[in-house]
Amino acid sequence: MKVYISVDMEGVAGVATLDQIARGGFGYPRAQELMTAEANAAIQGAFDAGATEVLVNDSHGTMDNLLHERLDARARLIFGTPKLDCMAEGITADHDVALFIGYHAPAGGPGVLAHTFSAHFGQVRVNGRQVSEAEVNALQLAAVGVPLGLVVGDDVTASLVHREFPGTGTVVVKHSLGWSAANSVSPGQARALITAAAAEAVRNAEELTPPTLPDWLVLEVDLPNETAAELAEAIPGAERTAIRTIRREVSDPAELLGMITVLYQLSASAVAARQSMITRR
Repeated sequence: MKVYISVDMEGVAGVATLDQIARGGFGYPRAQELMTAEANAAIQGAFDAGATEVLVNDSHGTMDNLLHERLDARARLIFGTPKLDCMAEGITADHDVALFIGYHAPAGGPGVLAHTFSAHFGQVRVNGRQVSEAEVNALQLAAVGVPLGLVVGDDVTASLVHREFPGTGTVVVKHSLGWSAANSVSPGQARALITAAAAEAVRNAEELTPPTLPDWLVLEVDLPNETAAELAEAIPGAERTAIRTIRREVSDPAELLGMITVLYQLSASAVAARQSMITRR
């Protein structure tokens, strides 16, 4: 029984502010501890239910947030960036089930620290529908036939999962009171809930159905400024459909994730360039 775990930070219990999720923030070291503890709770649940291997992918920001020396030694860890498959790096058909821990709501809607891959993106759409990171990463699960057993995050995220992935378990560790405010359970209570839910997901893995892969994939991203859109328009196959919107048809989820990664980097460069121009004035 091989289990794959993707761990983000924004959906972790006790985390709700930008200061906590950004490296260099006063609250970031504490958020690292909370994130690592929830990862360990999921790992514990997986092994309790009979997992023989657990692979963890650090999926937040610079993707080197988890405290390695405190991570359950039975698990292997993927970390660092860029990674071709980003938050879904390492998932293969050999895995029996995937668990998403610390996930959050999509850009352009409610939810604690809601965004989709980049704080610079206004919204990300696949086949015309607004999507979250959980939905995009689930496409990679669909491509290799792995079911999504559990998603942990806030109440907005859980509602999305119930709608899009019937049968997938959820743990609500906090309720959104705004973009950077939450009503959270205690970290200890969250870990107990995650361990139990992870164990249930692993035990029931054979009864779960992998997400459905659409026959076609069209990615649309609303970028932060015109400079980002101008840079992105030079990507082969990309079409600029609005002043800040880039559209591109992709062949599979891996290409979709790659395109998102490139747009992420271009957006960061464009925002930095604009800020530099303002500073020089």
